[in-house]
Amino acid sequence: MLKQYLLTPGPTPVPPQVALKEALPIIHHRTDEFASIYKDISEGLKYVFQTKNKVYTLACSGTGAMEMAIVNLLSPNDEIVVASCGNFGDRWIEIAQSYGIKVVSVCVEWGEVVSPLQIEKTLKENPNIKAVFTTFVETSTGVVNDIKSIGKIVANTNAVFVVDAISGIVGQEFKTDLWKVDVVVSASQKGFMLPPGLAFITFSQKAKEMVEVSKLPKFYFDIKKYKKFHLKNQTPFTPPVTLIVALGETIKLIKAKKLNTFWNDCKLFSKATRKGMQALELKLFAKVPCEVVTTAVVPKNIGEKIVKILRKKYSVFIAGGQGKLKGRVIRFAHMGYISKADLLAGFACLEMVLSELGVNIEKGKAVAAFQEELSGE
Repeated sequence: MLKQYLLTPGPTPVPPQVALKEALPIIHHRTDEFASIYKDISEGLKYVFQTKNKVYTLACSGTGAMEMAIVNLLSPNDEIVVASCGNFGDRWIEIAQSYGIKVVSVCVEWGEVVSPLQIEKTLKENPNIKAVFTTFVETSTGVVNDIKSIGKIVANTNAVFVVDAISGIVGQEFKTDLWKVDVVVSASQKGFMLPPGLAFITFSQKAKEMVEVSKLPKFYFDIKKYKKFHLKNQTPFTPPVTLIVALGETIKLIKAKKLNTFWNDCKLFSKATRKGMQALELKLFAKVPCEVVTTAVVPKNIGEKIVKILRKKYSVFIAGGQGKLKGRVIRFAHMGYISKADLLAGFACLEMVLSELGVNIEKGKAVAAFQEELSGE
């Protein structure tokens, strides 16, 4: 069996010491031992999210946390703004419409970023808006939105600001309270360096006031249930105990290394990865590229072939395009436990695959460009 190089934007590699925590004998979740672990991770998550508010841990995917945000904030026929610049921004629209919420869409072309001025204009034109939803890092395109500027705008209205930070948390600077974000959702399989299965959500005081009057139907995702059990360092429903134990280990790693170091590492890796793609004459797709994943346009719509050959022949796992970008782009992640050596191996194999597919490239050029950018660290 070939060694695997996992360079996808989720799931990302899991550190060995974290994986080993999942192999320990399982404990019962209604015990003092579990409560102690849960208390520690709840405090640690405040640091990761850069917030003073409680951060709740959920047994679901990131999409579950997105749905939780909607059903706990809104009531039937409420109006919201969704600012979308890709596949995951569009998901906010799909969830909201499934509950009968009226959506004012502020959508831009994939590869572009959301305009804070357009958000401001839309809010002025629609005074009944209850919430603004957007995405921090849109991994389908590789862009990063200006959450700080949008937060200032929304804070001056009665609306709450809700951000999908599933891909960006840990990998790129994000400050919930300072940037005036009212609700943030994230998940375990990206910057947290865990397998899929956990999601996270936090509510500001402004958002909590909306929770009290929300009338959308909810049961499993009722935040009031989580709040009640959180006081006892418990969850209202059976949690994935082994994942939560492993989460305790990743939070220790994050706190020991410091968030700033994770942010700086991803920034350096993103610059080097962009240089590598450009050395292969692959155009960068994102107009404002994020620091956790790089998206590059490939010739002749061969993206799916590249992904398949890398996986089958070299055991290198990267992501292709989603939706209308299928076949048109490839995506290299550089967050979490992905190392310089992983990315170097990825570029070396990518060069061989492109050459095999008849793309005229100079072998070694991407690897050299990647190394040259790293040498300035």
